Amino acid sequence: MYLCPLCQQPLLLTAKQYQCTNRHSFDIAREGYVNLLPVQHKNSKDPGDNKEMMQARRAFLQAGWYAPLAQAVSDTIAKLAPDTLLDLGCGEGYYTAQLKRALPDTLIFGVDISKAAVKFAAKANSDIQLSVASAYQLPFADNSFAAIVRIYAPSKPEELQRLLKPQGYLITVSPGPQHLLEIKQAVYDEVQLHSDAIAEIPMLTHLTRQRLQFTLRFEKADDVAALIQMVPLAWKFSAGQKQQFAATLPDISVDFLLDVYQKA
Repeated sequence: MYLCPLCQQPLLLTAKQYQCTNRHSFDIAREGYVNLLPVQHKNSKDPGDNKEMMQARRAFLQAGWYAPLAQAVSDTIAKLAPDTLLDLGCGEGYYTAQLKRALPDTLIFGVDISKAAVKFAAKANSDIQLSVASAYQLPFADNSFAAIVRIYAPSKPEELQRLLKPQGYLITVSPGPQHLLEIKQAVYDEVQLHSDAIAEIPMLTHLTRQRLQFTLRFEKADDVAALIQMVPLAWKFSAGQKQQFAATLPDISVDFLLDVYQKA
């Protein structure tokens, strides 16, 4: 299912190496993933979330704070029963692992531009096919997946259309209007709420929406700090401001929009 990121020819697996007919080769790393992000496709030396963001997200998610979201996504996917699935922007693999537990017989792939995140995901999930690649030039053949999950990840509509099989499903998670409202109020004089408009994706039909809202009530400042560190709003805080805000143990609103689309 992999395509060469240099010439778009199919990659064949031989021993621990993928190779195309043009002799471009890509080794499987010791942890079990393959790096399909050529240096000329990088927009920085180390693209994707930095190590601090990844570690904060890992600690926060593993503590179960977003478990209701993971369950909602898994339940939605389980009803669709796809035989192949791509977790687009899989990060360190928290949601990917949940999906594998819900769909043990499904062939699941995870892809992210962050090498550090994919390396961690591969260490923890030997039964998931993981790769480093750009979401804007995904290294997979046309019509590869019966379902794609996109949780906050950027993407190109053309790539989603290309990769989905006919009648395939796209499941997206995006922030709702009240998401992390209290953090925004701490850094902005005037808070702009996220839109709840349903995004139109060419060649895909919107089927359903589920809104998931709950409140995080913290007992440890470290958990608040981890939440701040793993989101883009972290750049709005100085180290002192973040520590001071976390120490107040604020209740934080969570608001997710879970949408299901289907390819014609």
